[in-house]
Amino acid sequence: MTEPLLGHSINRIEDERFVRGRGRYVADLAAPNALHGVVVRSPQAHARITTIRVDAARQMPEVAAVLTGTDLAADNIGPLPCAVTAIPMTTPLVVPPYHALARDGVRYVGEPVAFVVAKSAEAARDAAEAVTVDYEPLPPVVSIADAILPDAPSIWPEVAGNIAFQFNRGEIGPVEAAIRDAAHVVECELVNNRVVAAPLETRGALGEFDAKRGRLHLIASAAGAHAIRDLLATSVFRIGKDKLRVSIPDVGGGFGMKNVLYPEWVLVLWAARRLGRPVKWIGDRNEDFTGSAHGRDSLVRARLALDRDGRFLALDSKVFANLGAYVSTVAPAVPTMAMASAMGGVYDIPLIAFETRGVFSNTTPIDAYRGAGKPEANYLIERCIDIAAHQLGMDALKLRRKNIMRRFPYSSAMGLSVEQGSFAHAINHAVAAAEGFNVRRRNSRARGRLRGLGYACFLETARGQPNEVAEVALAADGRIDLKVGTHSNGQGHETTFAQIAADAFGLPLERFRFLQGDTDDLDAGGGHGGARSMHQGGTALLMAAEGVIENARRLAARLLQASVDGIQYQAGMLRVAATGQEISLDEVARASYQTPGDDIAPGLAHQATHLCDRYTFPNGCHVAEVEIDPETGEVKLDRYVIFDDYGRLLDPRLTLGQVHGGVAQGIGQALFEQALFDAETGQILSGSLMDYALPRADDLPAFEGSLTPDFPSRANRLGVKGSGQAGAIAAPATIMNAVMNALAPLGVQHLDMPATPARIWHAIRTAKSRSGQRADTRFADQ
Repeated sequence: MTEPLLGHSINRIEDERFVRGRGRYVADLAAPNALHGVVVRSPQAHARITTIRVDAARQMPEVAAVLTGTDLAADNIGPLPCAVTAIPMTTPLVVPPYHALARDGVRYVGEPVAFVVAKSAEAARDAAEAVTVDYEPLPPVVSIADAILPDAPSIWPEVAGNIAFQFNRGEIGPVEAAIRDAAHVVECELVNNRVVAAPLETRGALGEFDAKRGRLHLIASAAGAHAIRDLLATSVFRIGKDKLRVSIPDVGGGFGMKNVLYPEWVLVLWAARRLGRPVKWIGDRNEDFTGSAHGRDSLVRARLALDRDGRFLALDSKVFANLGAYVSTVAPAVPTMAMASAMGGVYDIPLIAFETRGVFSNTTPIDAYRGAGKPEANYLIERCIDIAAHQLGMDALKLRRKNIMRRFPYSSAMGLSVEQGSFAHAINHAVAAAEGFNVRRRNSRARGRLRGLGYACFLETARGQPNEVAEVALAADGRIDLKVGTHSNGQGHETTFAQIAADAFGLPLERFRFLQGDTDDLDAGGGHGGARSMHQGGTALLMAAEGVIENARRLAARLLQASVDGIQYQAGMLRVAATGQEISLDEVARASYQTPGDDIAPGLAHQATHLCDRYTFPNGCHVAEVEIDPETGEVKLDRYVIFDDYGRLLDPRLTLGQVHGGVAQGIGQALFEQALFDAETGQILSGSLMDYALPRADDLPAFEGSLTPDFPSRANRLGVKGSGQAGAIAAPATIMNAVMNALAPLGVQHLDMPATPARIWHAIRTAKSRSGQRADTRFADQ
């Protein structure tokens, strides 16, 4: 019997092909006789379309078609749907039509207007330059603050005040009463800045049409094949799900952005069906910045009530969430259900009132980005606590410790039952990690630098879409196929799912073959998202493996003429306990292929559905130390320490890698990243890697800390808690608390993310001016 693999770190199986350049991404795929598509995009943020001239482009060499919204309407292609319209909103959710090609007008820079298809990508690009569009410009609105003004331009005539919906959780009356009677009330206004996902691989797609079978096939750099198939089939093409196959090869990062249904998926399929040839589209980096879903972008106004001893009494939070120009696939769920589930963090807050309004603007649509609502909720409470500690003269860490949940299961004010958590455990580690800070601060001061210490706890509500499907079967070549309805875009699923199966079967890792992302291989699945893959998919895979073993026992009993109860399975062998007779799993599997029509499927295949709507609750406490040059505003992240609880660690190194990746993205949001639009034109000002600041390796310290496996979840049989999003949830508040701690001695009271050198420099000068000190004003206009 092989040694157990779960709980141990092993080299990733998929890395062998990746480091050797053998990964297969959409751009690597070729289809016989394929055409190439280029999207003509709007340079206007808000305008009526008066004329689209395509004749010159259609006559150019190698051009197969130039398609517009008129052609789309003629073929009865439906708009892109929103997938989460059943959320219990306070006011009805308004979902304006989002067509794959604009019809009468455009509402953001980069919106598709025409689709040019030619024999080569070069010919398609040349023809796209020949398409001319006459626009009648309308005033754009790009920020939340401007969009909600009474006299703001109307983006959609049917939407009053540019508000797509209002969502409420919690009773405002008791919260207002608690605030009125509280000894202390702290108010704050916070911005959660808009970010671009910027995965290494840009989006791309290949559309095919089998005329004989009347069947479409989409191959895309995406995540969540089944959801994309279902939405495209039922809402856009209005065909049966069996008439559309979606398959996803290797994916080079996504972070939620590739879960979304995009116009380009519609265009390649539609063009392939019209032209009878495969059509391929590969987006460039600029298209990823303008045409792929952005993340975050919300404005929060909060009030936190405390008693005289510093205990939290109530939290009132009002959120304005930017949706962009359209309601994207799962966008309404992010600032509503998802954010509400994590509201209040790890703290015992008896009363919470939460209100969100979705706001339209003339910007790229917003959708789920790593954490999807949970980072916004955590940033709100963790910044509020530090602000409260500063204003009331309390120690921020003691204030946190005083108010953490202590009795479990804990019923939150948002209606969730938190099973358990190691909150105090993590804070104790954070305190130890900060030892010696005062010495380090004095050393920084001696060098003319400001040093700050920041803490933030976090509580994630990890589940994603409830339920998951998996199938396990012994293939004719002897390998054991693992099919799971989740999807990997870098998380290491090929390794971890194989570890689960190897331990279940007691067989070597090399026996297992992982298959994902193809609706023809597995008919249902929830994709990744919400840190759900091991919680939901891992449990489903374990159930499927156990089903195969049970099928093997049943068939072995027939072959060995014994009772099923008398058959024991261990490490690939099935043995009759009473007689010692045995037969291998492989022999039993071969027999299953030789008995067609038997009640046991070939390969002993078993499909299992894990029915589970329970959350897991990853949590922890992070610590950061920053050093700031007051003359330039430059921030150096000197230390970052992690103490997290993800329950049972199936592969500790893979888990830590997921956490580090999330932390890096959270640091990016806090210090570097912001998708900016020009207020007058709606043009994106940070539309390339020359203008958009992603963190580099030399911006990050060596991460410290540890993960505890001592608090397994009871929500699934594996005992796991989701780790994929947690770093991005904890890091922004941790970093900003450290930055504000460094700046506090200078009188800087507020700073929004990202804490860029220019913003910090200006904040320092403004604080000095207020205090009467001489301020350098060279960069005051920044």
